[in-house]
Amino acid sequence: MALTTPRTTQNPPLAAVVGKTPPRQHRPNARSRNKVILNVALALGSLTMVIPFIWMIFTSVESPAELAQFPPTFFPQEWHWSNYSEALDAAPFDVYFRNSFIIATGHTLITLVLGSMAGYSLARIRFRGREIVFISLVAMLMIPTYTKIVPQFLIVKFMPLFGGNDILGQGGTGWLNTWWALLIPGGLSATSIFLFRQFYLSLPKELEEAARLDGLSEFRIFAQIYTPLIKPAIATVGLLTFQESWNNFLWPLLVTTSDELRVIQVGLAVFQQLDNTSWHYLMAGTTLATVPMVLLFVFAQKYFIQGFTNAGIK
Repeated sequence: MALTTPRTTQNPPLAAVVGKTPPRQHRPNARSRNKVILNVALALGSLTMVIPFIWMIFTSVESPAELAQFPPTFFPQEWHWSNYSEALDAAPFDVYFRNSFIIATGHTLITLVLGSMAGYSLARIRFRGREIVFISLVAMLMIPTYTKIVPQFLIVKFMPLFGGNDILGQGGTGWLNTWWALLIPGGLSATSIFLFRQFYLSLPKELEEAARLDGLSEFRIFAQIYTPLIKPAIATVGLLTFQESWNNFLWPLLVTTSDELRVIQVGLAVFQQLDNTSWHYLMAGTTLATVPMVLLFVFAQKYFIQGFTNAGIK
C-alpha cells in the first residue's frame, strides 16, 4: 500500500488575511535623499537671508564713484575702511549709541519685571474679571502699532504737571523732548504679557501647592519657584523687546528734537538727504548699529530658540 505524504499548504501572509497591504518601509536611500533635499532648501533659504547683510557690509567699504557704477558691483574693487570713521565723525554717534542702549535696556528691564508679574497673575492667580482682562489683552494684539502713535503722542504732550503743564495738561510741552517720553510708553507690551502667561500656564500646579504648604507667599512663589523655570521665556521676551526698542525710529523722531536725546536709528537719517544719499556712510552706520543685536543673539540663541520651540509646542 503506497503511503501518500500529506500535502503541505503554505499559510497566506498576514496582510492577505487581514485584507490590508503591508506598510511600505522607507528605504535608507530615500530617507537620506529627503534629508539632503531638506538641507539644500534650508541652505538656500539661509543664503537668501544673509545676502542683504553681506551686500550692506560690502557697500559700506565702497567709494561713491564705485557705488555710482552701472551695473553695480557686488565685491568692492577697493576697500575704504575709512568710511566707518568718517561716518562716526559726521554726527555724535557716541551719544546716539548711548541713548539707544539706555532706552533698549530700560524697556527690556521694565518688560521683564512687569510683564512677568502680569503674566503670572493671569496664569496662576484667580480673581474676578481675569478672563475679561485676558480677552482685552488679546484684543490689544490685533491693534496695529502705528494706529496708537497719535493717542500716545497726545497723552505725552498733555501730561499734567510736566513740562510746564498745569493740572489739566495745558500750557506746556509735557513729556516731549524728555527721557520720560522715550522710556515709559514703550516699556511694556501686550505681546510680552501674553508670552509670559503661556509659559506660566505650562508649569505644573503641584509646585504651587507644595510651596503654599511650606508657607511661601504669592510673591515668593512667583520669584523663587516659577520664574527660575522659565529662562527660555525670559530670554525670548528680553531679546525681542531689546531688538524692537533698538530699531525703533518713528516714536523717538516724534517726541525728541535735541541731539542729546536722539537715538541711533534717527541719527542714521543724517545721511539721507532730499537730493542725495551717502550710501557708503549710511551702510557703515547701519553695520555698526547691527553689531549689538548680532552679539546679543549669539549669546542668547540657546534660550531664544528653546523659547520659540516650547511656545510652538504649547
